Amino acid sequence: MELQALLIGALGLALGALVALLLLRRPSGGRGDDTAELEARLRQLAESQAATQAQTAEALRGQERALAEALDARFGDFAKKVGDRLQEGAQAQGTTLGELRERLAVIDKAQQNITQLSTQVVGLQDILSNKQARGAFGEVQLHDLVTSILPPSAYAFQAALPGNVRVDCLLLLPNPPGSIAIDSKFPLESYRALRDAPDDAGRQAAVRSFRQDVRNHVKAIRDKYIVPGETAESALLFLPSEAVYAELHANFSELVEESYRARVWIVSPTTLMATLNTVRAVLKDVRMREQAGLIQAEVQRLLEDVKRLDERAGRLQKHFDQATNDLREIRISTEKVTKRGERIEEVQVEAVEPDAALAPAPLPGQRAAE
Repeated sequence: MELQALLIGALGLALGALVALLLLRRPSGGRGDDTAELEARLRQLAESQAATQAQTAEALRGQERALAEALDARFGDFAKKVGDRLQEGAQAQGTTLGELRERLAVIDKAQQNITQLSTQVVGLQDILSNKQARGAFGEVQLHDLVTSILPPSAYAFQAALPGNVRVDCLLLLPNPPGSIAIDSKFPLESYRALRDAPDDAGRQAAVRSFRQDVRNHVKAIRDKYIVPGETAESALLFLPSEAVYAELHANFSELVEESYRARVWIVSPTTLMATLNTVRAVLKDVRMREQAGLIQAEVQRLLEDVKRLDERAGRLQKHFDQATNDLREIRISTEKVTKRGERIEEVQVEAVEPDAALAPAPLPGQRAAE
């Protein structure tokens, strides 16, 4: 509408300028004729202006309608695109929120697991702070390792030994080497003091304490659980901690050598598993040897049965040979009897007629001719 007003104003200005130009060019004489002519021209100009304004207005209205339709179409497309983008954004936001909720649920579950683990760690620390509970912890770990690898016939827990002592576990192996004792020891206090020593003096004191504890454990196992004639010549000291085992072998190699000389082998959960697997292989080999001996004994008895069967078959063969011989002699006798019967039959056929004097007298009433 503003464009239309501007165009109409422009036409009005043009018309005014034209009228002014005509007035300026009008000569001084013949004013009445000129006025009439001017009025006629003005009317024509007004009519032309009106027609032009009508055409312009109509063209402007058409352009306005086209512009409105184009703008409506553009606004429709823009609104559709905006709606699609908003819907896509809402879907993406919903998906992101769903994933975020899932991740938050996972994080919450992990947090719960961490809380439970912290509680368990605190409980484990409480257990390990008590010597009796710590000993039970080592025995339970030893029990789980042994029962998971060896058959029930290959071990005994809390087995009694001479001297009124009991060992945590006794591996029942044949001689040699014999039964092997396993005792669980856990020098945790001295190890913690060694690990948490604040200075060199504290570390030296912790080293001496740790060394003395391990030596005492090795000596106790050597004196109580290695019994000549009852057990093997060596025993196992089970450390239920890989950290203590690693510290011992890394920085206390002289203690490991002393345990070797005392025939006390120090093992951790990992090395005990390897040792138990070796024991299981030994037991399997022993069983195979026992079965091989049984098989050899059965084969020997089988050979004896075969020999006995051969002897009986030989005796049966002798009986068969004797029966065959008897049958042959019987055939010979029957052949002789047959031949003699044939000869007797020939003799009866070739015999002479009997004498008339020897004939029987006729019966009364018989004719003499008869």
